[in-house]
Amino acid sequence: MSAKRIAVLVSGGGTNLQALIDAQHRGEIVNGEIAAVIASKPGAYALERAAKAGIPGYVVARKDYPSNQAMTIALVDKLTSLGIDLVVLAGFMVILTEEMVRSYPNAILNVHPALIPSFCGAGYYGLHVHEKALEYGVKVSGATVHFVSEECDGGPIVLQKAVAVEEGDTPEALQRRIMEQAEWVILPRAVSLFCQGRLKVEGRTVRILKPLNLSKECLQ
Repeated sequence: MSAKRIAVLVSGGGTNLQALIDAQHRGEIVNGEIAAVIASKPGAYALERAAKAGIPGYVVARKDYPSNQAMTIALVDKLTSLGIDLVVLAGFMVILTEEMVRSYPNAILNVHPALIPSFCGAGYYGLHVHEKALEYGVKVSGATVHFVSEECDGGPIVLQKAVAVEEGDTPEALQRRIMEQAEWVILPRAVSLFCQGRLKVEGRTVRILKPLNLSKECLQ
């Protein structure tokens, strides 16, 4: 099985990108390589992270296009030209249109900082997610990695990890704990499972297939 070429789409600092880069350096992304980092605006710090890791960086800037659809079409063209197999949304703050999902069916992964279907959908991004979770008084939050569909945060769930809400939590404190304990753990794992061909989508359910051989490497 040839290694899958991964593109990570970013808009800001790239903390989840860094988690993927670190996992790749540890050999935890089996049968995959981060081949490109694409930012939605120039100057995104994530591009510096990519450069330091020796990963090619590109900009497809939202401001250069009249609509999200026009940008999405340009982005698909870029991904196609780079021979990308898997697209990972890691803090990508542009709503992509149907052309992306049609071009990469069940091959776009997104990480969301809550346990979907709670606190997700339109308007739930960044600190807003954690503000709403704390306002609601939940005792547990967490993160979800899911395939991207045409419905915002509505694609089949790949992995989830719960994180306890602690007394006195601020949105910023909860955000940091969820990143460290959940997002940075399950996003690299989901990427590795995809690259190994171990994710099978059946309707809304994603089955995780056993590895063909049970070597330590394949159990990452």
